[in-house]
Amino acid sequence: MSNIRELQDELGNESPREILKAAFKRYDKIAISFSGAEDVVLIEMAHKLTDNLRVFTLDTGRLHPETYEFIERVRKHYGISIEVLFPDTGEVQELVNSKGMFSFYEDGHSECCGVRKVNPLKRKLAGVDAWITGQRKDQSPGTRNEVPVIQEDVTFSGPGKTLIKFNPLANWTSNEVWDYIRITEAPYNALHEKGFVSIGCQPCTRPVLPGQHEREGRWWWEEATQKECGLHAGNLITRQ
Repeated sequence: MSNIRELQDELGNESPREILKAAFKRYDKIAISFSGAEDVVLIEMAHKLTDNLRVFTLDTGRLHPETYEFIERVRKHYGISIEVLFPDTGEVQELVNSKGMFSFYEDGHSECCGVRKVNPLKRKLAGVDAWITGQRKDQSPGTRNEVPVIQEDVTFSGPGKTLIKFNPLANWTSNEVWDYIRITEAPYNALHEKGFVSIGCQPCTRPVLPGQHEREGRWWWEEATQKECGLHAGNLITRQ
């Protein structure tokens, strides 16, 4: 853990590009988690830095049509392979047959997200030494305002294995992300033109009004300061 702290001190104030360079230099078995605008920024930077670019995304089976189109557009734009991860069919079938299609409105989203997101991610991360996310400190003041640019992933590290998580955009704002997208003409999800800011599954995502925080469009029926789906559960653990 001391090495992680030293690297955090070294990279804490560096640019996202420098953080990515350091990540690829240190780890061969490393992958970018892709779903939204921040992740496109990372891909835009990373595809110029390494020939070993590995990108994956989670298909929960409940995404917007625009999101599926976005994934394909990114794949073609950069000429890269995007590994699509799917939930276990048996787990989804058991959940839906026992609780219906919209149980998350009644008993919280953690069970559904666990089946559709967390379990597939856990299987993927068991095969890498590090992963790269688009988390920003200002994305969710209740859970992400202490996100470092590099950390030990206490949620997904396995027995005898320390998984490292890089968050190169931790210190960026939403405006910086979108300035970069406009400058580089990177692809983005068409839902952003319809008032969506933070985009997840279709039943759990809605546009936000002017002045609302971006996370107010996610799981709006739940307590506002604890909005995580489990992919970054460590954010909640560190704040308890």
